[in-house]
Amino acid sequence: MEKRLPLAMFLSFLVIMAWTVFFAPPPKPQPAGGGANTPESGAEVAGAGAAPVPAPEPVVGELVAEESEREIVLALGRDGEPGRFRAVFTNRGARLKRLSMGDFYRSEGLDEVQRLDSANWVDLVVPIETPEGTTGSLALAASQSSASLLRGTPLTEALWAAEVLEEEGRPVGARFSYAPGSGVTFTKTVRWIAGTHEFDVSLALTNDAHAASGERQFTFTPALCVPPAGEERFYQEPRAGSAWSDRNDEAVWSDVPAKPDAGRDRGGSLPGSGRFSFGGVHNKYFAMLLRPHPEDGLSAASIRGSSYRRIRDAAFAAENPAEAAESWKYLACDLAVVLTLPEVGGTTTRSYRVFAGPKERAELVAVWPDHEALIEEELGFFSGIARGILGILGFYQGLVGNWGWAIILMTFTVRLLLFPINRRSQTAMARHATKMKRVQPRLNAIKEKHAKNPKRLREEQAKVFQEEGLVPPLGGCLPMFLQFPVFIGLFQALRVDFHLRQAPFMGWIDDLSKPDRLLTLDLDTHLPFIGVIEHLNVLPIMMVVLMIFQFRSMPTPTDEQQARMQKMMQWMPIVFGFLLYNYAAGLSLYMITSSTLGLVETKGIKKIWPIDDSELPKKKSGFMARLAEMQKEQARQLEQAQRRKAGGGGAKGKRRSGAKRR
Repeated sequence: MEKRLPLAMFLSFLVIMAWTVFFAPPPKPQPAGGGANTPESGAEVAGAGAAPVPAPEPVVGELVAEESEREIVLALGRDGEPGRFRAVFTNRGARLKRLSMGDFYRSEGLDEVQRLDSANWVDLVVPIETPEGTTGSLALAASQSSASLLRGTPLTEALWAAEVLEEEGRPVGARFSYAPGSGVTFTKTVRWIAGTHEFDVSLALTNDAHAASGERQFTFTPALCVPPAGEERFYQEPRAGSAWSDRNDEAVWSDVPAKPDAGRDRGGSLPGSGRFSFGGVHNKYFAMLLRPHPEDGLSAASIRGSSYRRIRDAAFAAENPAEAAESWKYLACDLAVVLTLPEVGGTTTRSYRVFAGPKERAELVAVWPDHEALIEEELGFFSGIARGILGILGFYQGLVGNWGWAIILMTFTVRLLLFPINRRSQTAMARHATKMKRVQPRLNAIKEKHAKNPKRLREEQAKVFQEEGLVPPLGGCLPMFLQFPVFIGLFQALRVDFHLRQAPFMGWIDDLSKPDRLLTLDLDTHLPFIGVIEHLNVLPIMMVVLMIFQFRSMPTPTDEQQARMQKMMQWMPIVFGFLLYNYAAGLSLYMITSSTLGLVETKGIKKIWPIDDSELPKKKSGFMARLAEMQKEQARQLEQAQRRKAGGGGAKGKRRSGAKRR
């Protein structure tokens, strides 16, 4: 039965890959007028766009702004503490241009000096040059209903007055204020929560002298632009999405991935109804997500819709004109926010909380339980299986302190647990093969005798199978199906689980979530699923070699059909090598361990403890007896039908013949 396992894994792999890459739900088309890189530059889209700014009006109330653009650079937290950040704000639009995390690094093996260098920190959001200007996160933009509060300059282009917020002499955030002379003052406050990956963000409207109070709609963009964490065909990133709680108060997450389609899809609405839960942009390992503030009961209701926009990297397009179609590589999640302009002299404030950190399940769920919806969606249809695999891996990693050895121990555990079932299946299959070998001469004789009568050949062969009880063991495929979840779950877990990021094994294998990359080659093969071989990956080659040895160690089946299948499956290791050459080293390590244990079982255990393939006395169960009787009855009915047909069609045929004679 072991010879069927690689084929089953291969088919499972194809299903997962097809579902992930080819059958993802297409995003909804964007209504007319969408697609601009800034919400204030086009028509309102799903509550996230804006109308053209009207002509300037007379100054009413105060004018609060700065005369020139400047950056505010904040070092948040201390070295070695969780939530160490370097934040770069700009007063133009009161936006966050860059956010770097000092507790995660771009590569492993850095010394203490390199770890202190922010150039080696992971960037969560970065500034991108677009045709409309430089991007920025935490941006507030006006829409149709709030355009009257401005006087010609969009909120994202205005030079807000900025001040640094401090606690105990250390910076913790920034406050931005802007009064365009319309009788309204806008205030945005961003404050880091010490020792965490979270920020409090508040938006305030103060009515100094504006005559018309009431609700106004804006667009708030929590994250722009989140760069991809890596380049992998099995995971499209970054992704923009939002989650809404249904009537059962269960959050449902939906997102769209970045894709190089030459900008044909510029954006659109994100599906969702009910109560807003959270939204933002994430890549394979990190996320920037906004949610309602726990102390502001109206913040969830203030968000009325969500949409996505695709962002064009103008610098990339200029430097790579042949690949300009791939320049639409970033995404924004725009939230339609409704703020109430109070009566003159009043201030309305809405508060939100932003998570900016790793997509680690425990931390995400601890800060906001609804984040579980994103993790479940990441793991896909087999999320329950993947969670179980991750639980086992986490247990072993806690024992040995190495994720590579944890994968090996998990594989050994699975094989050990399945050994009794596998042994019983192998015994049943061996006895079936022994019986087939004994009966094969009779089958050959029948085949030679009725070579020109296929129908009679099938009938005689069926009689032999019935007499001898040649029914394949029902449990023969059970070990194969029981090992499917391990392969599928590990495939899904290695694709997105944060714990496996930069998890080393030994030697040159310093990241089990990536190919092992022993040497740099840059060889263009023009082969499917491989393309350019940038590195020499040793583990996939070892996997193919061991699988081939495992196939060759298997006995040749006596059944002709099984023998043909075995010959076909000899190509499976090569196909696996093509498909998994550039995949995570952890999956290759699992396959290598599984094949090695299979060889040990074949070459070692079976020699020490041979399988009993002696044929057991034939006995017929009640079910088999009923099955045999049914087959005999069907044969009798078939024979009677053939006789009636040969006799002229039975009684009806005779009556018709008599009628003709009369």
